[in-house]
Amino acid sequence: MKRILLVFLLCIAPFATAQNFENLWEDYFSYVSVKDISQGDDRIFVGTDNAIFIYDLSTEQITTLSSVQGLAGEPITTIHYSSQTNLLIIGYQDGLIEVVTIGQENEVLKVVDIRDKQNIPPNKKRINHFTELDGKIYISAQFGVSVYDLERLEFRDSYFIGDFGSQINISQTTILAPYIYAASTEGGIRRAILNNDNIIDFQEWELVTQGNYIAAQTLGTRVLIADNNNTVYRINAGNTLQQVATFSSPIRDFKVNNAVLTISTATSIEAYDQGFILKASIESLPDFNYTLQTGYSFNDIFYLGSSLKGLLKVPYNTNQAIQILPDGPLLNTPFALDATAGQLWVSFGAVNVFFNPFPLDTKGISNLKDGTWTNISHDEITTSLGVSAVNDIVNISIDDQNPETVYFSSFLSGLLKVENQVPIILYDDTNSALENPVFGGNNAGIRLYGSDFDRNGNLWVLQSLTDDALLRLSPNGQFQSFDVSNISGGRDELAYSKLAISREGFVFFSPVQTGLAAFNPTTNQFRAIGADDTGGGLPSTDIRALAFDAQNRLWIGTLRGLRVLFNPGTFFSNTADVSASAIIFADDEGVGQELLFEQTITDIEVDGSNNKWIATASSGVFYLSANGQQTLLRFTSENSPLPSDNVQDIAVDPFTGEVYFATINGLVSYKGTSTAPRDTLEDVFVFPNPVRPQYQGAVTIDGLTARANVKITDLEGNLVFQQTSQGGSITWDTTAFGKYKVASGVYFVLITTEDALETKIKKIMIIR
Repeated sequence: MKRILLVFLLCIAPFATAQNFENLWEDYFSYVSVKDISQGDDRIFVGTDNAIFIYDLSTEQITTLSSVQGLAGEPITTIHYSSQTNLLIIGYQDGLIEVVTIGQENEVLKVVDIRDKQNIPPNKKRINHFTELDGKIYISAQFGVSVYDLERLEFRDSYFIGDFGSQINISQTTILAPYIYAASTEGGIRRAILNNDNIIDFQEWELVTQGNYIAAQTLGTRVLIADNNNTVYRINAGNTLQQVATFSSPIRDFKVNNAVLTISTATSIEAYDQGFILKASIESLPDFNYTLQTGYSFNDIFYLGSSLKGLLKVPYNTNQAIQILPDGPLLNTPFALDATAGQLWVSFGAVNVFFNPFPLDTKGISNLKDGTWTNISHDEITTSLGVSAVNDIVNISIDDQNPETVYFSSFLSGLLKVENQVPIILYDDTNSALENPVFGGNNAGIRLYGSDFDRNGNLWVLQSLTDDALLRLSPNGQFQSFDVSNISGGRDELAYSKLAISREGFVFFSPVQTGLAAFNPTTNQFRAIGADDTGGGLPSTDIRALAFDAQNRLWIGTLRGLRVLFNPGTFFSNTADVSASAIIFADDEGVGQELLFEQTITDIEVDGSNNKWIATASSGVFYLSANGQQTLLRFTSENSPLPSDNVQDIAVDPFTGEVYFATINGLVSYKGTSTAPRDTLEDVFVFPNPVRPQYQGAVTIDGLTARANVKITDLEGNLVFQQTSQGGSITWDTTAFGKYKVASGVYFVLITTEDALETKIKKIMIIR
């Protein structure tokens, strides 16, 4: 089990045992963007966007640490490995520090002093650098310097060393006895006698030189510093500065280890011996087009930390690189997801809350299939199609009848079709009914968003800034457009966001300034409802999520709450009074409350049990019962591996029940158990089996048909559990009807289909 500790100034909180997330969660982080590198005990430690990977130099094995293992999942700014204590120290943008005991269990200590300190403004808490000496870590932060004791696992003092004790940004510290030097981007280079009992007094810190400095490191008997003009100086006797180098591009990293100084710019890396003598350098690599963010030298080998290529290992005096990169998606900014049995597609394009696609992105797409990632970069897409750009991919629809065919909506470039992981065609205004409308006097681009397949294999898709906003693409590639201006703002509508198709074939969609609209393809009839003040019942016309459940009810997520359309089949009835309804539940005091009141809902997905997964922009994920009356689970960044409470999208694998969450800080999944019903009982299985003493979860019976009857008895035939399945699985908490844990022994699982034509018997071994 992982242990997470909360540490406060002058006190240590008790050790707390955290949930072992690895049993229930998976992380799917990208490790391409390397923020910092450290080394020790024959291992290279690599800090990426919000996770760590460790490269074993002797075995060349890679292991990863993420929020699933107890890390925060927040943006990482710096790391340091202490060989003396076998601790990895991780610094974060929000001031959090984590101390990880590297070993089989990787215990995590969360140090929240800086993050939670009230007298430090939120924009001054970033952790910039760690310096280790004699069991202590000197922390460079945006407010000053703090000292942390690695042996006692507690803070010592914090130094506010700006003029008159003000808080100034300290980029790095270094130690050359008897002094500690601090480089500041706004306060020059300052130093103090390290063993001075009054070092906490800002007046004890001497100003060595004014200016804006990004780094300070000790090389041999001299301190070397770098300023924001990319110039490197040596501090000589009498605090005089001697210029030793100037770089043509910004210095990205400046660090010393094993008496070697490594200086990294965006395109180069150089290693220097004592006396500032150049040992080796790299200006380019023939096989990699890279941009560096950090660099490291060890045993005459460069380790280049790039922004998009992961870690590159290059021996001195060569230009042959080995890429070291854990498997994962392209980036840690997933925006849209779609899943089918055994595979997941991810896109990284984005628009802001006002549907503005600018600044444009060119981020490609990723596919997880059979446990392996295939990443298709933007350059690969454009090269294969012979087009200039496919920007801002914001929506994905997998063809249910042919899961190897996938359509991607670009909010600027058109509709991308991919088959067998190969881009096939980009539909735009030159080869389809799509328009390139004029907006503000300029071509606005082909802004597509929501899409969905109907039962006949037609793909319906929405285009913004045009009257013909609703389009249908037939299986044989023919487009037909429909003018929606009679029930919406047409081309004057801000955007058309989501789309979902009912059991009857009605196409429901969302003009965000109008509300909920629908189209009946049989009668060519349109209808729309709006907000509460117009009788439509919506808390906001700006709809961001639409999903039909197993009962053909339409669940609607808006910027200001949740609604349900209980009878969408009557939407076009002339006599029907159509209005969306809130879900009202009784709180602990019996008072009626509106479910998800005023929450910004970003997605709704229905699983195999007809339960609802609901994503929000600020409150994590809610898992609701089929009718919404019960909150079965609630996941946030505080109680789960979600790396952010801002969840952009959700997808559910109908076969395994795995639930994927796209957050603004990365992709993770919960190993759900609700799967789609099967046609027969042929593939019924039970897991875990046997149930061992250390297992604390529920038993899952999967592979069921719809409304199958499941009974569990002991060897003597005593009934301990009975339930009718809603989807393809059910769970049993190993109790006798919730009263007490059943004893060790063998239990029979008796399964009968709804029509009683098929039965199946399974056994479960319980070991207490």
